[in-house]
Amino acid sequence: MSDRLLVHLQALVGQRHPVTSPAALQQAVCYLAEEFKTIGLDVSFQIFDALGRNYRNVIATMLPSQSSSLPPPLIVAAHYDTVQGSPGADDNASGLAVMLEVARCLRDVPLNRAVRFIAFCLEEEDLLGSLAYVSHLRATEQEVRGAIVLECVGFTSIKEGSQFAPPGLPITIPTTGNFLGIVGNRASVDLAAVLEQATNQRVPDLKTVSFLVPGQGESFPDTRRSDHASFWQHGYPAVMLTDTANFRNPHYHQPTDTLDTLDLAFMGQVARAVAEAVRQLAGTDAGEVQ
Repeated sequence: MSDRLLVHLQALVGQRHPVTSPAALQQAVCYLAEEFKTIGLDVSFQIFDALGRNYRNVIATMLPSQSSSLPPPLIVAAHYDTVQGSPGADDNASGLAVMLEVARCLRDVPLNRAVRFIAFCLEEEDLLGSLAYVSHLRATEQEVRGAIVLECVGFTSIKEGSQFAPPGLPITIPTTGNFLGIVGNRASVDLAAVLEQATNQRVPDLKTVSFLVPGQGESFPDTRRSDHASFWQHGYPAVMLTDTANFRNPHYHQPTDTLDTLDLAFMGQVARAVAEAVRQLAGTDAGEVQ
């Protein structure tokens, strides 16, 4: 698995900014679409207007085994743009690589609901891509089972004191940065519980710390800094999986956010845990994660 993750990262790491590197942003779109097609998924694009031009969310759908009376789809998502000046290895090539690996792990698992793998654009520009997508869901009265959003899932540290907590956080978190954060709201309690259970079953060595915010996280703005907040805003359940970004990673939004800083073994653990959670939420009892 680490070898496949590395291949994805090598293809994706590099500044992907709408103004300073639009060609690289487009290359990421092409790479993600081709990889999803190679896995066997149906790929489409949501085109939306923002910042004076058109951008695209990449949507790859894993279809269920049956075609009638289907429950609402499950979403797995990660953003593909970066801030200016950063190659975005952890933020967020790590999330994209894990998402691709989750899709590969599930390609032979029979499903009772569709799974949509979505690469959002313009997360770094006030969540514009995910807001466009979720606004369309609400406007067309579409329901979803929930969204699992991968946001910075590649950086760890075994150094004591390497992990910090956001201001005002009402729970105690470890001071060593080698766990996966699961951030949800009250509408997402069951999603967070399935992710914890799946991790314990499939990847018991992967430590998790969960935090459920009241409402839409208004009291804890640091919990709203990714595309899951767009789902919260429109009343859909969603969780963010994260290495906690700048509360652990000194390279966050810096030119030093490079491939060599990532922990591929940790990313592999995250991929296996998410794949098992998706199987439990969308699969039948007949399938097993590969």
